[in-house]
Order: sequence, then structure tokens, then C-alpha cells
Amino acid sequence: MTADERFVRDFREMQEDRPDGTRSEIVTGPVADWATDFSHMEEEWAADPYPIQDDLRERCPIARTGRFGGGWLPTRYEDVAAIAYDTDRFSSRSIIMSNFRPPREVAPVGGVPPISSDPPFHRDARRILLPAFTKSAVGRLEPATRAFCHSLIDGFAGRDVVDAARDYAQHIPMRVIADMLGFPPEDGPRFREFVENALEGINRPPEERMERMGRLFDYLLAQIRDHVTEPRDDLTTYLIDAELYGRKLEPSHVAGTMALLLIAGIDTTWSAIGASLWHLAGTSADRERLVADPALLPTAMEEFLRAYAPVTMARLVKEDMTWNGVEMKADDWVLLSFPAANRDPAQFERAGEVVIDREVNRHAAFGLGIHRCVGSHLARMELRVALEVWLERYPSFTLDDPAAVTWAAGQVRGPRTLPLRVG
Repeated sequence: MTADERFVRDFREMQEDRPDGTRSEIVTGPVADWATDFSHMEEEWAADPYPIQDDLRERCPIARTGRFGGGWLPTRYEDVAAIAYDTDRFSSRSIIMSNFRPPREVAPVGGVPPISSDPPFHRDARRILLPAFTKSAVGRLEPATRAFCHSLIDGFAGRDVVDAARDYAQHIPMRVIADMLGFPPEDGPRFREFVENALEGINRPPEERMERMGRLFDYLLAQIRDHVTEPRDDLTTYLIDAELYGRKLEPSHVAGTMALLLIAGIDTTWSAIGASLWHLAGTSADRERLVADPALLPTAMEEFLRAYAPVTMARLVKEDMTWNGVEMKADDWVLLSFPAANRDPAQFERAGEVVIDREVNRHAAFGLGIHRCVGSHLARMELRVALEVWLERYPSFTLDDPAAVTWAAGQVRGPRTLPLRVG
């Protein structure tokens, strides 16, 4: 098979065709007042954002900041939901709040469709992915996922302390996504670098950030070209062959969707698994109850997703307007904190508590509106299997050193180091 001409040019050449966006000054440092100067990149937020969110919800439900060129942070469920559903006034053309705003001309596709896409393009781009993420398709991945979890724990033999974030949680979605996309499983460490740069590196200098993003797309294009030459039964070949509006996808669409699956598909699930294990390590009553009654795990898992929702998404304001009493300007950021929405007492009873047998739990961990996570079935399967295997193999475990636990800054929050005593 001859090489598909769509993928001859490299990432940097494709970028030359894009209109310029706008960059804002990089502002870092301690936050004096979270109501007027919030930053999701500061250590205080990464370590424990919930008291900050609770305080804002009471005294300033829609916080503002001049960092990142200006933005807003609603903390009430009703406000987060209203913005998530309002595609007329808020654009998804960039879903990572950073110091760079892509030009309006990239809409309605965006850089990583379909999550960066606006209507009506979004619906059609999302529909392409749906067959790969149905319950039945995900169910076929479960046996291999379970076997891989066991193999990871087999490798911990003889150890009294295991870093459950770096040695266990992160590897599970990396392997699953690598298998789905047809990428070499040994490339996992590179995936971690891509993830951390995209989500935690937003305050790096622009040249460094572009160079690092270039590495991601260089890698993706190499994988695409390999699949063009040797097609196989995986998601990469599927995207290469997919058609939209009577023609094959643009190369930027293929690579952007693969970038989305690689980054979002890994970090969100890695974070959810890690946060759940962190909770169980520090809450012996919940751990013991789940060990004694494994049938409760699916219910408990939904509560972990609510209480420790890893994902916050961004939107861009389309035009100057007054929204719920605040003066929003065109191209202001809005951070949709699903974690804050999930802990709103107006929406959930005992919102600040983890209630593992909570019966009514319409949480927003997978988002709200048209961009609700297309991979929610996959994430739930990975989380459930990871916890089932861990509790089977380690029915008793504790935090080795609570002070040694570290959390990711940025829009996907989860443990980055999680030393657990398992011996």
C-alpha cells in the first residue's frame, strides 16, 4: 500500500497554515485572594482545592482572575451546568485554560476534535468515535485489562511499599489506550511525558511548550504513517479510513483525535484510580466494607468519581456579555470545575463527605452537555477492574507516609506519587 498523501507533511509544516492565536503574559506565584486571582496551577490548589471551592461557593460563586489573560471560575453546580449546555455563548475551541488562545478561525473543529469542536461539527465528529466506546466494545477489553492489573501486582512481590500512582494506576490506562490505538506498549513512559506537558506544563515558556507539543505530534504522525503502510484492526487505522461529509478526515483531525485519546484517555483514568486508592488507604472502614462486600464496589466507585472528580474543562466566551451578574469579555476563559459542582450542597446531600453506598448520585465527573465524556464506559471499566484486582490482592493497605503523597496541578487532578504500605 502506498503512503497516504494526507500525512506526508509534518506537524510543524501543518502549523504554518494555521492563523495566529494570541498569547498572554505568564503570571505565577501565590494567590492572595482566590475570588479575584485564582490559579489552578498553584500548589495550594493541587494539594487540596475543596476548601477553596467551598469558600468561593459561599462568598463569590463565580471567581475571576487576571492570569491566563483573564478568566472565570463558577463553583455552583447550576452555573457549571448552565455554561456546559450553552454552546451559543461559550466555545469549546480550546478546552485547556492556558496562556494561549487559538484563533476563532479554528472553530468549529478545534485542535483535538470532538472535545474541542462546536456545533454542528461536534455531533458528526463525536459520532465517528462512538462505535469504539460502546459497552460491548469496552467489555471485550476487560479480560486483558484484568490480566494486566494482575501482572503489575505480580511485579510487586517482596515489596512492602508500592507507589500505587506511578507503579500501578498510571500503567493501566496507558496499556489500554496503547492497545486500542495500536501503539507499542513499551512507549508508556513517553505517554506520561506527553500527558504531563499538555496538562501541567501550561506555564512553560511558549517556545518550550511548542517544542514539547511538537514531540507529541511527531510521535503521532510516525504511528499514523506506520499504520498507513501496514493497516491493522485498531483505532488508528479506523480513524485513517474514516469519512466525514463524503471524504476522509483531514490529517489534523486524525492526529488531533488521537492526541485527545492518548492524553485524556490516560490522565483522567489514572487520576481516578489513584484518588480511589488514596481514599481507601486512609479510610479503613470503607476499605474493609468493600473487601467484605465486593458487590458494593460499583456504587462506591460512582461516589469516588463524584467526590474526587479529576476533570475540569475550559470554555471561551464568544462575545462580551453580562452572565449571572458578571461582566464577561470575548475570549475570557471559563473553567468548568466538575469537582466543585460535585461538592455543591445544593445538589448533593452530605456533599463534602464520601458516602460509598450513596444511592442517588447524578454526578458530573464525566462532564455535562454535548461534551460528556465519550469514553465513560471505558473509564468505568478500567476503574472497576483496577480496584477489584487491587482489593483482591491487597485487602489491607495503608498510606505509608501521608505527607509524601503529591497531586497534579492543572485541570486533571489525581495523585502523582502515592506510596502505600502493602506488606
